[in-house]
Amino acid sequence: MYAFTYQRPTSLADAAAAIQAEDAKLLGGGQTLLPTLKQRLARPTDLIDLGAIPELKGIREVAQGDGGGLEIGAFTRHAEVAHSDLVKRVIPALASLAEGIGDRQVRNMGTLGGSIANADPSADYPSAVVALKSVVTTDRRTIAGDDFFTGMFETALEPGEIVKSVRFSRPDKAAYAKFRNPASRYAIVGVFVARFGAEVRVAVTGAAGSVFRAEAFETALAADFRAEALNGLSVEADGLNADIHASADYRAHLVTVMAKRAVEAAG
Repeated sequence: MYAFTYQRPTSLADAAAAIQAEDAKLLGGGQTLLPTLKQRLARPTDLIDLGAIPELKGIREVAQGDGGGLEIGAFTRHAEVAHSDLVKRVIPALASLAEGIGDRQVRNMGTLGGSIANADPSADYPSAVVALKSVVTTDRRTIAGDDFFTGMFETALEPGEIVKSVRFSRPDKAAYAKFRNPASRYAIVGVFVARFGAEVRVAVTGAAGSVFRAEAFETALAADFRAEALNGLSVEADGLNADIHASADYRAHLVTVMAKRAVEAAG
């Protein structure tokens, strides 16, 4: 690693001030940033550790009058989401998703805010952010989940903007299914299906440069919420990811398979 100044602020305001330094970087769980530093692919002047800021932690239930759901702090670790009795009761699909992220070490270090701010195309959380009609709160504003992810490793966050929390809406039914890389556990394709009354949302991760909604699947499932309703439907392979793990055509096939599995799991 290159030399840098390490800072560990204890308030969001202090972190917001510290990140204004030239070439400063925010440190969440460090699952992407630390390997990047070790490989000397990044050279920040300052590393701002967010781990000592109480405002960024915790899981709380949102009142039904506000639509119902969960608000989860950005520095909440994956393992905390996976093992939370509150998450299991309110949005069990979200707890299941978190339990399937990486391995035990990754789940005990990685954070919700770090995952969505990094916007890895194969990350699991982006599918939940989009499918669960989420709202991302930062130190400056709120951003609709549908508008948050803008491309591969790209988000709507402005320079120096810090994710504070994510509010997930409570669905009537939901489930997440993924075909995972056997080594990294990243999603080669992951599909999160959520039903809100007559509305169904289907968010796909891993298949393309960024999470996207499968609108034809949503229309079919809104009319008939069964896996069989997806028979004959598929997404176009053009523009999907292709690498040593899976071709674009195979990923397109997996989207339908994982969507059906998610519907079946949602019940």
